[in-house]
Amino acid sequence: MEWKSVLLQIYDYLIVATKDGHICSADGEGAAFPDNISAYKTINELEIKLFTEGVYSQIEAGLEKQVFRQTTWIGLDVLTTVFKDQNHFYFAYTHLVPSYIEKEKTESIDFKSSSFIVNSQAMQEVASKLQKVAAVGVTVLLLGESGVGKEMAAKTIHRIGNRADKPFVSINCGAIPENLLESELFGFVDGAFTGAKRGGVEGKFRQAHTGILFLDEVGELSLSLQVKILRALEERVITPIGSSQSYPVDIQVVAATNRPLEEAVAKGEFREDLYYRLNVVPVMIPPLRDRVEEIPSLIQHFIQKFNARYHKEISFSPDALDYLCLQPWPGNIRELENMVDRLIVLSNDSVITSSLIEQIIPPKFPSRVTSPMISQLMPLQEAVEMVEEELITMAMDQYKSVKLASNILGISQPTMSRKYKKIREMQNNGVGQLSKRRILEEQLNKHLRSITVVTAVTISPEEVRNAMKDTANAALQAPLSQKFTAIHQQEGGIKWVYVFQMQPDGKVLHVAASNDFVIEPGEEYIGPPEMMKVIYEAFKGKSGVTPLYEDEYGVWKSSAAPLYDEFGQIIAIIGFDYSEEYVNSELQRLSKQLNITL
Repeated sequence: MEWKSVLLQIYDYLIVATKDGHICSADGEGAAFPDNISAYKTINELEIKLFTEGVYSQIEAGLEKQVFRQTTWIGLDVLTTVFKDQNHFYFAYTHLVPSYIEKEKTESIDFKSSSFIVNSQAMQEVASKLQKVAAVGVTVLLLGESGVGKEMAAKTIHRIGNRADKPFVSINCGAIPENLLESELFGFVDGAFTGAKRGGVEGKFRQAHTGILFLDEVGELSLSLQVKILRALEERVITPIGSSQSYPVDIQVVAATNRPLEEAVAKGEFREDLYYRLNVVPVMIPPLRDRVEEIPSLIQHFIQKFNARYHKEISFSPDALDYLCLQPWPGNIRELENMVDRLIVLSNDSVITSSLIEQIIPPKFPSRVTSPMISQLMPLQEAVEMVEEELITMAMDQYKSVKLASNILGISQPTMSRKYKKIREMQNNGVGQLSKRRILEEQLNKHLRSITVVTAVTISPEEVRNAMKDTANAALQAPLSQKFTAIHQQEGGIKWVYVFQMQPDGKVLHVAASNDFVIEPGEEYIGPPEMMKVIYEAFKGKSGVTPLYEDEYGVWKSSAAPLYDEFGQIIAIIGFDYSEEYVNSELQRLSKQLNITL
């Protein structure tokens, strides 16, 4: 076995198999390979378990050496080189370093040393934006939940940009009291206030001159300080506290927040002019649950980091990586990093397995929120197929891995792969149960949106303004209420028609409605997320329709459209509520009309 000793000096892992595929031996180590490889009798059986696609069947008879690139079910890239002699195949594996970003898409910008891991389509788009803004020095607003890596993104902009050799100055706007934050940002001179440091302080703006100023948690700024920061950003000049001398600053500003600033602006908690000054190029960093395929690479990065810190040599088994990929991680990358840190510190073994993790982290698999989309009687087999299709589609959308999806659904990988392939083919051809339902719902939504938009055009701006003058005066609401009640009576299925207005603080108030509406004029409306999303979109000028949702009054589908004045400004919105019974009857009617059987 001379080949074996030579190859083990070059490659991470080596499997020797007979010409008919029976495994003779397996040697080496690596995160991509399970500890129990000896349990597999054939290379074909091993490849089904380990890789998304096997290569044993692709080996060409006339070649002595062939190279393949394979991906494990947990998303690790492996370069597989197959050698052969008269009696054996030698499968030599090399675990490739995770691809942080595609070279052709980033013009050879190297993200590796910044630890900014990019293994998903969503993060490739983020990385592409970071490269572009770094090249020109434009103001950037980093958005995303707490712990998604906004600070790492800011440091990456600095590292790959034209200001890489200049200062990177960071300040957390939410961690410093307001009275101290101003002096931290703008600096102060000697004697500017009681207790001021002798000689004064230069301030973050001046420290960042020619470089980058990172304003973390910018959404926590007070309104008074927002005014001063706006002036500094517009004029690129700052004046220290207690000084009459101004200093020009040449900086690129990168801001970050986990708050929805548009809502904060609507509520009067954040200045609109500062928002637009910061929001030149917004970059939304997706949460970890939307890029599950990056978790193995992140874990490998943290393993190296903490092994070096604690002088250990600990690895995670493939089943441990699977277990961690299936957790929800509400704290995102920060929570994942802390968990890897904890596991490495507490582990007494060189290999961390899923059973060990389960003792420290009880399983928290995400639960299903909505119910299956079955709203009428149907043959039991069709119902089973619909639920199966929906669950398999949801699992693949969430985990983007047949292995992880099969784990969460409790079925084997081959079964999962076969069923998902069949579902994709049916969905692409429009014959899946969910595809049929979605086609009909899209048609119904178009119809309901049209009704709302057409009605909105018939509403007089003067009638709306009068009703908004005094919501306690029933006489002012009467013209709209009568019109809406007539629509309710004429159009079957409509439960309520109403007009809402938005206050400067973002509150949504009821103005007028058809008879028997559930809230009084002038009362604030706070609905479920599905409804509030459509309402806010309508106030931005986009008409929309909700999916079926439930509130304390029943199950509904609602539509909303903006109401404009003579100058094209949105003054209010109009909405329609339809009962669940009406929606189901309309879907049945459309299914017959379009010859689509539910």
